[in-house]
This record gives sequence, C-alpha cells and structure tokens, in this order.
Amino acid sequence: MVKIDLITGFLGSGKTTFIKEYAKYLISKGEKICIIENDYGAVNIDMVMLQDLLGESCNLEMIVGGDGKEAHRRRFRTKLISMGMSGYDRVLIEPSGIYDVDEFFDVLYDEPLDRWYEIGNVISLVDAKAVFDLGDFERYIFMSEIAWAGKLVFSKIYEDSDAGKVLDAVNRIMEEFGGRRFDAEKDIIFRAPGTAGYDGKNPFELLTAEDFDELSGCGYRHASYVKLPIEDKQFTPLFYFDVAMPSDRLREIAKGLLTDKKAGHVIRIKGFVQISPDAQVELNATEKEIKTSPIVSSRNVLIVIGERLDKEYINSIFKDYCSVVSL
Repeated sequence: MVKIDLITGFLGSGKTTFIKEYAKYLISKGEKICIIENDYGAVNIDMVMLQDLLGESCNLEMIVGGDGKEAHRRRFRTKLISMGMSGYDRVLIEPSGIYDVDEFFDVLYDEPLDRWYEIGNVISLVDAKAVFDLGDFERYIFMSEIAWAGKLVFSKIYEDSDAGKVLDAVNRIMEEFGGRRFDAEKDIIFRAPGTAGYDGKNPFELLTAEDFDELSGCGYRHASYVKLPIEDKQFTPLFYFDVAMPSDRLREIAKGLLTDKKAGHVIRIKGFVQISPDAQVELNATEKEIKTSPIVSSRNVLIVIGERLDKEYINSIFKDYCSVVSL
C-alpha cells in the first residue's frame, strides 16, 4: 500500500520549505514519491517552489481549493483514485494553511482508497514566532491542524532555550480547546540555527538524517477536541499578476498592508515579484517577518491572504504595479 503523509501548519509556518528537504531525504532513500499541493486558487505559489524536485522519483500534483469543503473533498478523492496505479511508495500532501484535518482521514477511509493507501504520518510545522500572537479563531485553526501530529517541527526558532517557551504556548492553546498536550521529549523536533555555518536561509537544512528517520515513521495520534465550524469565506485570497516594483517599495507595501486596518486583517503575502529588468525575488511576509530572497520563476504573481479583506482598497495599492488586479 502507498503511505500518505500529511504536512500541516498554519499560514507561513514553513510547510513548503520543510517538504522540499523531507522529499530530498525520501528520494535519497530510494522512494518514488508524489507531492500534492492544495491552495486557494488556480495559481499555486508553493508548487512553483518545488519544481526542481521533479524527476523520475518525484511528481507534483495540485488540488484547487476555496469553493467549499465538499467540492474540495471530491477533488481530493478523485485525485487519489487517478494516482492509485502510478507506483508511488509515498504521497506527501501539503494542504492550505487553513485546513480541516478530519477531511484527510475521512477520505482515506473511503472505498476504494482504503485498499490502495494507508495513513503514514501527520507532521505539523509550528511557527515559533507567531504562536504567541494568534487571534481567537486563528488559535482554533492552529490547534486543529497540529492536534493529530505524530511529531511537531518547530520553525523560526533560533535558541535551544526558546523551545520550552514555545511548547508551553502550544500546550496552552491545546488545553484551551480540549486538545491533548505535547511532550517535549517525545513529540518535538527542531534544530536551533545558532550553529557555525548557518546562513539564515533554510533552517530545515539543519535537520539530520536521524531527524528525518524519526519523522518518516512518527505516525499520528488520535485527536479529540471541541469542534468548531470552519467557514471557507473567513479567509480570502486576492491574486495580482505580472507584479513589478523596486524591492524597497515591495517591502514598504507589504509592511503597510499587514498593519493597515483599512485593508482588513492581512495575515500573509507571498509570491514572486520582478524588482528590476534582470532580478526577481520571492516574497514571504507576515506581521512578524518580511522576507525576500532571489529567485528565478516563470511568472510574477502575488497572493494576499486574510480575513475581511477590502478588495477595492488593496487593488488601488497594487494597480500601478501589476497588469491584472484581483477580480
């Protein structure tokens, strides 16, 4: 049977960056894998980031979300059926940053999928910076996405001494909604990048083969908590195409949108932007951190994700820097 690993984590926690390193490890072990990307619209930024993994041992697939739980569930089921005879050893699923994990288990227990696939692991990424400042609904989403995890991987943690504080914050949120606590010795993996030679770009490169051995066999735990409805419309994506502007202006706009109440509650801005005729950057911005890094991509597109977004207002900010504003 084909193992399926679910990689969860709230918006901006580093799922795609982690999956890239995890996939390299699995391929090095001789596994043939497929990565399924799930996102809000037909443009999937994260899928572009994984293109260099494509080859005989790795394939990429996409499921479009954003139009209701049942529609997405049907597409998820159909995608897995179509892949059933493809000869994969393992499938990695990266859902959107707002995801009802129950859907994953419900679909895989359906016939005929239960004859072809088995649930391998649930691995959850925890943003060590953001966990202290989540709003009420965000805390519930965060808890529901990590509650099933066999292992938590802390991202954006820089000192070993900070791990205990982060775990305490995680467990307070678990208890708030009736979820089970995580144990420091058994349930947590992280590598604080205060080591010589770390360049600050990708902390998951610090994970060892032994770490990935643990993760690839960590399984999952049964979650029990008070369930609240997750409405698709609570988080909205806005898309902007052919985006081009100087780097300093990009950072200025991102910083402004993340704090501007007129824009709504902007949680994350991500994508690719042309900053000069011969230079392009990837932007990954949250209120805690605005990060840009050089990249070469076939397109320039930005996605703004948040709650109660004022589309007309945000469109007015981007209209002079892109060919198509969000419709």
